[in-house]
Amino acid sequence: MSTAFISARPALAAIALAAALALGLTGASPLAAAETVVKIDNFTFTPDTAEIAVGTTVTWTNDDDIPHALAEVERRFKSKALDTGDSFSFTFTSSGTYEYFCSLHPHMKGKIVVK
Repeated sequence: MSTAFISARPALAAIALAAALALGLTGASPLAAAETVVKIDNFTFTPDTAEIAVGTTVTWTNDDDIPHALAEVERRFKSKALDTGDSFSFTFTSSGTYEYFCSLHPHMKGKIVVK
């Protein structure tokens, strides 16, 4: 083994350790995409407001015994009617506030805040 390689090993180990600690401390995971789940049940969205990061996928799942359909106020996303057990997913690629409602029951409202 060359002397240059042996003297570089501690520096490389320190860099690798620092990178591993940084990922561990920030909770970052370069392989896993973020996901948030919103439940639809009893004519409510739970949570009714969610704060997420850009790139997060939100999945709404209808746990109610009647159909629901999602519509974003500015028409940036819309689902088909979701029967019991059906889901709809949308990936948020831009920051902003996304207000949505059930187009079948307009009193049902929710909000996604993307930072």
